[in-house]
Amino acid sequence: MLNLLDWRRRWQLRSAHPGPMGAYLAQPFPLTKTDYREVEYLAIDLETTGLDIAKDLILSVGYVGVRGTSIDLSSARHRVVRIDRSIPEATAVIHQITDDEAAQGGDLAEILEELLDALAGKVMIAHHARIERGFLTNACKRLWKQGLLMPVVDTQALALRTFERRQTPFKASDLRLHALGDRYNLPRYGAHNALSDALASAELFLAQAAYRDNGDGLPLREFLC
Repeated sequence: MLNLLDWRRRWQLRSAHPGPMGAYLAQPFPLTKTDYREVEYLAIDLETTGLDIAKDLILSVGYVGVRGTSIDLSSARHRVVRIDRSIPEATAVIHQITDDEAAQGGDLAEILEELLDALAGKVMIAHHARIERGFLTNACKRLWKQGLLMPVVDTQALALRTFERRQTPFKASDLRLHALGDRYNLPRYGAHNALSDALASAELFLAQAAYRDNGDGLPLREFLC
């Protein structure tokens, strides 16, 4: 039986305009009972001008595909978005994207069309996915009058479940992407680059899944948020 999210996808498809959103919604989501090792994912990270989904803007998009338990580095993409305002100094220090670089960036609609094409039929992986889901949904509403519906694996939420299940004391900083990567002895990348953070999220998910998998596999629903 189709899961609820895929039913909602089919319902939204009825009213979708031809174009990027219609093409995206035409691809079924994986069934939640599917072995997670047989699912395709897209790890996504955004850099933004701030954390207010209502008023801040997407500055850059990074993503990389995951096929089952393998990362497809040939699918990796990093795009800077052209914006119509100065970048706040406080955030520029963090993500290192300058006003000049942003002025030469790509059109958001074109970048999101590429992203939707890559994401269609897949599950999104993100760390603290509320940010990615919120900004992408708002952007799609502005561009195509529909929010972005998608199944999501949140590596931060998975880490929180693990800490709580094992009754392990933790601090908020222990839930950061790179702190969790250190726990699994994963490679350390420079923080706050959309592509390197997307890659780190993909590696973290595979490590988290392998830790829980006893060799028999697990259904996708065990990882969805």
